[in-house]
Amino acid sequence: MKTASELQRLLFSINRKGYPAYKDTKGSYQFDNYVLSIDHVQGDPFASPSKVSIHVSGTSAGFPKHLFDKYHKRIALQDHLTRLFYQKIEKYNFKAKGSGKSGLLSVSRCGQEILERTSCRIDFPDGSVIMRMEVGFPAIGRTIQSAELVKILFDFLPDCITSTLYFQALNKKDLEAVAALAEDQQYIREKLPEMGLAAFVANGSILPRESGISSLPMKQAVPFVSPKSLEVSLQLPHHGTITGMGIRKGVTLIIGGGYHGKSTLLKSLELGVYPHIAGDGREYVITDDTAFKLRSEDGRSIKKTDISMFIQNLPNKRDTTAFYTEDASGSTSQAANVVEAIESGTSLFLIDEDTSATNFMIRDELMQRVVHREQEPITPFIERVKELYEKFGISSIMVAGSSGSYFHVADCILQMDRYVPMEITDIAKKEAAAFPLISSPTLPSYAPDFSRQPKSNPSMGAGKRIKQKTLGKDGISLNHETIDLRYLEQLADQEQTTALSYMITYAEMHLFNEKKNLREIVETLYTMVHQKGLTSVVPGSYLPSNLALPRKQEIFACFNRYRGLKL
Repeated sequence: MKTASELQRLLFSINRKGYPAYKDTKGSYQFDNYVLSIDHVQGDPFASPSKVSIHVSGTSAGFPKHLFDKYHKRIALQDHLTRLFYQKIEKYNFKAKGSGKSGLLSVSRCGQEILERTSCRIDFPDGSVIMRMEVGFPAIGRTIQSAELVKILFDFLPDCITSTLYFQALNKKDLEAVAALAEDQQYIREKLPEMGLAAFVANGSILPRESGISSLPMKQAVPFVSPKSLEVSLQLPHHGTITGMGIRKGVTLIIGGGYHGKSTLLKSLELGVYPHIAGDGREYVITDDTAFKLRSEDGRSIKKTDISMFIQNLPNKRDTTAFYTEDASGSTSQAANVVEAIESGTSLFLIDEDTSATNFMIRDELMQRVVHREQEPITPFIERVKELYEKFGISSIMVAGSSGSYFHVADCILQMDRYVPMEITDIAKKEAAAFPLISSPTLPSYAPDFSRQPKSNPSMGAGKRIKQKTLGKDGISLNHETIDLRYLEQLADQEQTTALSYMITYAEMHLFNEKKNLREIVETLYTMVHQKGLTSVVPGSYLPSNLALPRKQEIFACFNRYRGLKL
């Protein structure tokens, strides 16, 4: 390993040379209390920035083991350090001058959710810290300005590193609070199944967000207060007693007038699959972490999915046990989404009437009288929702604003009134008795067939070059194929989308071989990532700093929306 002095001499020796001379800096350099590794050097100042990582030994970093001795605490501490490092480097961003991306300093910009990311890693048990970032190596045109890079590497970065990556430099109470919150959140999550709950929303939570484009809590919002009939209390390890609304397993219906908070509550539950940072307002909104948001997706492709639970006896005699289409209707897409979510291992469906296909959710009395059951190939969700819970153990939480038919099948009915929930189950059931459903008994369904085994794609096999591009949270581009992810509403960060692009590429190259079904492939990927880290799915010699771990549910959903999937 070379020394920091050698790096400095090298930089001065290549000053004003052509940009390719920066390639000579690649390697690891020992600074006083850390190692700086230049992992990849950009081709020119207008290309993607260079990849740099900082390695601090456990002895130097000095973080006590109790801050990262469990997975959830380690992820929380990594998240906290990434936020601190981001705040610090922002004041130096583009302070070094030059063309294009010269002087850029970049690390993951974390949102309100706490995610496992490649930007920061703390190893257990030794406590060593790795921070990965991007740096724009300065140049004027394509002429190296190494004095500006010396500023970055020898003035700016040392200040950022010493003030954020060492235990002695940080606020000890803040660090303890991060670990305590992580333990409390995990405690609630583990208690949900024991208490027969699908979700928990603490009293005092702030659910509304600042705006449609901001995930910060709304100022002066109405704090959440649980109805007394649904109130539960837990004794948390650090916070002490906490009280809030426990949403029981089964079928829960959320109703109310427009703008009264129905969708706001559901949105909080959607993202309650992730832990949130202190001050978010949803720190203690905890949802079954396998929960899946269902909706219709007109135009999506469906690849040999068994939708016979909901659609049978099509006029054209098409097989619905292995249904295929490149352009699904709203009802067909939602039926496929349900089955694929079951395949992913979900225990909870989250559904908003506004984003659902009406004919998939319900058939009103008049329509049933005019179009008889034997003429309708769709079995609506209302006729399966109880069976999904009783037979498959999958609960449902649904928002409805216009259809009262679900009163008949709901176990619990909540009405939102000016953002305050009230339980009205008994009243609603009494009113519903005057409007009986006329549906004929539905034949019981069979467990869907999940035997689909993807084949290898000759154009994307081992040794082939696959061009990847992340389209924000909206999608992924693989060569000429775009995977539309716009309707995966539980993707919290575009770094999760980037990780999905690497995962599907890895699967194409190594796992799609007609030997494993999708469940086995996703399980293989997830086990590998947890054992070896997110970077285990990344080819090449350097590791990206911009990946965040998606859930199994989003991995399945990504694969199922991949039109290039060979089955």
